[in-house]
Amino acid sequence: MSPAASPRLHVLIPAAGVGARAGGHGPKQYQPLAGRALVAHTLDAFRALGAQLSTLALVVAPEDAQAGHALPGFPATAQVQAGCCEELLLRAGGATRADSVRQGLAALQARGAAAEDWVLVHDAARCLVTPAQIRALIAACLPDPVGGLLALPLPDTLKQADAQQRVAATLPRERKWLAQTPQMFRIGLLARALDAAQHSGLPVTDEASAVEGLGLAPLLVPGSARNFKITYPDDFALAEAVLQARQAAGACVR
Repeated sequence: MSPAASPRLHVLIPAAGVGARAGGHGPKQYQPLAGRALVAHTLDAFRALGAQLSTLALVVAPEDAQAGHALPGFPATAQVQAGCCEELLLRAGGATRADSVRQGLAALQARGAAAEDWVLVHDAARCLVTPAQIRALIAACLPDPVGGLLALPLPDTLKQADAQQRVAATLPRERKWLAQTPQMFRIGLLARALDAAQHSGLPVTDEASAVEGLGLAPLLVPGSARNFKITYPDDFALAEAVLQARQAAGACVR
């Protein structure tokens, strides 16, 4: 990319894990939801942005044998992609989410992504994110020197438990947010943050926490309670109900 070119937007969706808490058979990202694999709905939300994105990459485990069966048509061929972003299936997943993201970043850079390009990292299991929410994050972060993430102001009373799962304290909820995804940062910055966190042993629960480890303060962009991460078996029923409600309303979330 020439120095005068505008930074491009890339998407990384780490999907190398199993998600054992979700139950069912096999990795949760491939379990059926409203007639399709869960992660297919996630991909659709980003596909709706079309040429606004340069790359849409799904990062799976090197030994993954299910992606091709669960996601027919992904990655799309060059003919189908005309006017849209390039789609990639990256067999670069690691032992942890941070490993998968770091190796995914390296794969993007090996294909020509620049350090100043932006990357949006999104949970495969947040299949209810909408294109409108993604666009809102992009609009907020593009002029920001750090980048940021979708998040939700904490709506409920927050309790701290003791070892016996009894209430030890009630914590103030003011200025507390629930982190969501996508999380959007410059590729070079995020790579540097993940490397620094690994070197120092800093726990990385999301990309923003790695960036915070560099002493930076990511921007919080209001998200939606419906942009939840499917984690437990009951979450599938709730997500399916949301998808059915959207279809029944004739909602085009694009």
